[in-house]
Amino acid sequence: MLHFLIIVGGVYIATLGFAILINVSPKYLNIGALVGVASYLIYLAYDTYVGGYIGGNVLGSFTIGILGMFVARWKKAPVIIFNIPALVPLVPGGQAYQVMKNIAMNKPKVAFAFLMQVLMIAGSLAMGFLLAELVIQLFNYFMRTLKQKRKAA
Repeated sequence: MLHFLIIVGGVYIATLGFAILINVSPKYLNIGALVGVASYLIYLAYDTYVGGYIGGNVLGSFTIGILGMFVARWKKAPVIIFNIPALVPLVPGGQAYQVMKNIAMNKPKVAFAFLMQVLMIAGSLAMGFLLAELVIQLFNYFMRTLKQKRKAA
């Protein structure tokens, strides 16, 4: 349990720190960090119980996209100030470091394996955001259609 709390605290601090680094307004810092924690918890649950970092990253970035949009509407702020800091815990920085280290150590096969991981994670993050945008657009379309039908009736 302590290990889990340390992970959650670390993700919160990392997301909060990056938000401060890119000059997010102080009134949005905590809610943005909570979006990051929620997305990482989704990633962690998928990775633990289902297995695989690709699906976890898709669901994690999907969570960022959905929660970021709802929080942005709630706070009347741009969605990017919630999405970008929340993405930090899912970014494959460790694998990218391993690519560069293995290139420098003249181990191209190992570097290529890590490069493939980086590319798959980056693609899965993009896919999660794409799916979130699709769901949000469909939701908005159905809500507009429902309002128009109510007005017509």
